[in-house]
Amino acid sequence: MRRSVFTRLLVVVVLIAVCSVAATAWLATQLTQASIAREQGRELAADNKIYAVLLTHATGHRDWSEVDGVLDELVAEQPHRRIALHTKDGRTIADRGGDGGQLPATAAAVVDPLAVDPVLVPGAPADRIDERVLGPFRTPIDFRDREDRTGSLQCLRARKHQRPGPQDCRETELEFDTAADFYALLDLEDLVDACLARRSLPPAELDPDYTPARKQSSGQPVPDEPAVAACVAAARREQLTPYVAPPALLYLTNPTGPPTAAISLSGNGGQVTGAAAAVLLVALLVAAYAGARITRPLRALTAAAQHMSGGGEIPPVPVRGQDEIAGLTRAFNTMAANRAQLEQARKALVGDVAHELRTPLSNIRGWLEAAQDGVSDLDPALVALLLKEALVLQHVVDDLQDLAVADAGSLRLTLGPVALAPALDQVRAAHEARAAQAGVTLSVSSAPVTVTADALRLRQVLDNLVANALRYVPPGGSVSIDAAQEGADVVISVTDTGSGIAAADLPHVFDRFWRADRSRSRSTGGSGLGLAIVRKLVEAHAGSVDVTSAPGQGTTFTVRLPGHVELT
Repeated sequence: MRRSVFTRLLVVVVLIAVCSVAATAWLATQLTQASIAREQGRELAADNKIYAVLLTHATGHRDWSEVDGVLDELVAEQPHRRIALHTKDGRTIADRGGDGGQLPATAAAVVDPLAVDPVLVPGAPADRIDERVLGPFRTPIDFRDREDRTGSLQCLRARKHQRPGPQDCRETELEFDTAADFYALLDLEDLVDACLARRSLPPAELDPDYTPARKQSSGQPVPDEPAVAACVAAARREQLTPYVAPPALLYLTNPTGPPTAAISLSGNGGQVTGAAAAVLLVALLVAAYAGARITRPLRALTAAAQHMSGGGEIPPVPVRGQDEIAGLTRAFNTMAANRAQLEQARKALVGDVAHELRTPLSNIRGWLEAAQDGVSDLDPALVALLLKEALVLQHVVDDLQDLAVADAGSLRLTLGPVALAPALDQVRAAHEARAAQAGVTLSVSSAPVTVTADALRLRQVLDNLVANALRYVPPGGSVSIDAAQEGADVVISVTDTGSGIAAADLPHVFDRFWRADRSRSRSTGGSGLGLAIVRKLVEAHAGSVDVTSAPGQGTTFTVRLPGHVELT
């Protein structure tokens, strides 16, 4: 099936519209998701900050009695949020901010220094106990920088459990913080041992980093580390509970003022579809309008071309606008006008050739029929007459052949230096007898100039120009041939004192079979092809020929040819 320009244009526009709608929808979705992600990130950062501040307060206080001031500072930073702390049994500890609306059904987090949320506190310890909680310890739990004092710890442990060993632990030589830490660690061991006993496991001794000692001083085997780790964690929570605030449920409400509108894409499918359909409809209408504007002149051009191919004459196709199609239409109209002119010229050429050949052929046929019928004798005079008519035919045929060769670009020239003075003298000698017979003065004037030309073709040009001039000069007139150098060119002019040519006829002087004699009388002779041949030959020499004339003032033909340049 043949696809029209309109259909292809419509398909292209629809594809562009679909791609545009899809790209716009994808971009809008990506931007919306990014905006939502940024907003959620800001809210999550705000929630983490609230949790971190409350967790810090819990690690430094044994209860929540002083938390109101902390909540007031947080609400001042986020005035549109409501922050509430409740105990695990539902009692309100503190409630600040917001418009007094209903709290969420689920707590945002549990604020407990002994059970830190690893999601809200990245890098939290494995036992989830906040490292800032020291309880009875005076320094952080890592005693490895005090390895030289572990002997004192072993001494205190042996004395506490009444095991053999040195009884003089020299406690008075220990720093106050170190002694307190050792006793706290021994208390922790008691809690761990109670836990292990409930699991039917032997007691364990702890290193200063709360891990079971690899070799116990009591000689008992070391229990499984996972069991000890579980008991250590439980014992530490039991030991640290009196020193921190009790666990509290944190409730947060979303901001209620200058709201960030929640964007839901799932419910907008109908709107997106409607918008896409509207865009496609507009695209179709635009494509239909543009396609009609484009294809209307194309259809007119197609109809005109089809009419032209049938041989008919067509009026100019209307030109609208200044776009490429308007330029195509103007070019088509120019082509059609040129075609019409060429067709008229072809018809005129056929008529002219028939006219030029009819007369000599009719004369030859008439005299031959007369001789055949015995009306006329085939004497030398009749033979000479027939030969003259045959020469006229031969001249017309030769001229036509020269023009055909020149039109085909097959005209061969043998270029070389030609001295004009001798060439012009030969032309004068060839036409002097005819000029004298017609009572016309023929003169030659030439500077010593040389042209690059084909000598035979140059002679043909000069013969045609001189013969044409002698044909139209009345008795008593004159024809002059002049040659001179003008820059790099040589100018040859043939001037006569004939009747001249009207201004309206000058553009047609070099047309084939054109003659100023409208009746085409043979009294002036010639076939009407001489000047056309002159133009073709001069152009083949890369030259030019021109004519100037005025009625009653004569005519001048000017030939401009390249001068000869000697190579050194």
